[in-house]
Amino acid sequence: MTGTDQAAKAVTAAAVESFRDTPDPRLRELLQGLVRHLHSYVRELRPTIQEWEYAVEYLTAVGRKCDPTRQEFILLSDVLGVSMLVETVNEEGGGTESTVLGPFHVVESPKRESGDGIDLMSVGEPCVVALRVTSADGSPLAGASVDVWQCSTDGFYDVQQPDIQPLGNGRGLFRTDDEGRVWFRTVVPSHYPIPTDGPVGVLLDATGRHPYRPAHIHFIVEADGHRPLTTHIFVADGPYLDSDAVFAVKESLVADFAQVDEAERARAYQVTAPFRLAEFDIAVQPETNKDAG
Repeated sequence: MTGTDQAAKAVTAAAVESFRDTPDPRLRELLQGLVRHLHSYVRELRPTIQEWEYAVEYLTAVGRKCDPTRQEFILLSDVLGVSMLVETVNEEGGGTESTVLGPFHVVESPKRESGDGIDLMSVGEPCVVALRVTSADGSPLAGASVDVWQCSTDGFYDVQQPDIQPLGNGRGLFRTDDEGRVWFRTVVPSHYPIPTDGPVGVLLDATGRHPYRPAHIHFIVEADGHRPLTTHIFVADGPYLDSDAVFAVKESLVADFAQVDEAERARAYQVTAPFRLAEFDIAVQPETNKDAG
């Protein structure tokens, strides 16, 4: 071991030791682990001072790009696979699989009643989404909160087009009925590129990666006594299912948006035929003692 290597390891040991007296044991564990892994990365790859300065400037630019309707740090976490990794290591199994929050859950969804429409533009292929929310054992969950958001048929969220889309377009906050069911009218969402006009776009361009996400609808489901679940449903047979820019596609979340031609079924859902129908069950995990504590 060279003198430089010894000195580098001494710096790491001192930095880890500096957090020894952190009162919160979990915070101490997280910070000491971060220091060990980050220092190991530096010792292995030996970034130059210029590269380190660029990294600092890059992260500063990411922070400056964040505002009330844009979360560039979440976007960076997404494209590095960290967001999906956090979801994966926290997965307990037994319910619907989770996936990433994404950078556009940045405004409060308007409260809506089951059967309402969330599309305020009347542009695109009509669609009905019918959900059933249950506990992991299959028992229906009445009164569960279902927060929904999606992009338009052109691939943009309301906050990306404030001069075109009214705020709240593609969003809704619903409650399930006594059978755990809720449904709403919308349009089939499009695949779309994540925003590339900021530092994340610079990263994708520099690495030759595409920015596209497959078509999907977001959900956050919350029910008393259960763990909150953040998930999507993805439109089957659409592009980019096998190369999602944020690594979030799971086979169990790919749903058939079937075409329905029957006028009677259309009337039941207050739409006209033909329309697309996605029926999907969402199961959430009961809270454990650890969750409750």
